[in-house]
Amino acid sequence: MNRLIYQLKSLPWRWLLQSAGVTVAIVAAVELLLTLGLTYSASLSQAIAFLYSPPLGIIMFILSAIGIGALAVYLLELWDQDMILNSGSLWALLACLLLGLWIKSLLPIPDIVITLSRFSFIGVLVGVFWKGRPYFR
Repeated sequence: MNRLIYQLKSLPWRWLLQSAGVTVAIVAAVELLLTLGLTYSASLSQAIAFLYSPPLGIIMFILSAIGIGALAVYLLELWDQDMILNSGSLWALLACLLLGLWIKSLLPIPDIVITLSRFSFIGVLVGVFWKGRPYFR
């Protein structure tokens, strides 16, 4: 039990929360821009309606969730080059991303790109561990 607590304390929480926060902020900004575009552009609303129609809708949600997970790992690699990433820090990054997505779901931003669901959880999980594959040991 002491070893588990020590491992949790030794994780780079500052960098993990910062990476997850910036990733969720980018997603929120994209959703706000898409909301404005859907309001004022008929062609954009037709394109989004086509992409999120039933045959492609689930695939688009999963692909955007995979991209969000990969973006978070990429930002983590970009900011701190000497930090040692391992499977524990990747799991903690996943938890930070899910916390950030949960907080975003409480805000009055329409969920266009990603919603908090099991599909998004699986997509973010795949994105984090696909991009973090060299660090998973």
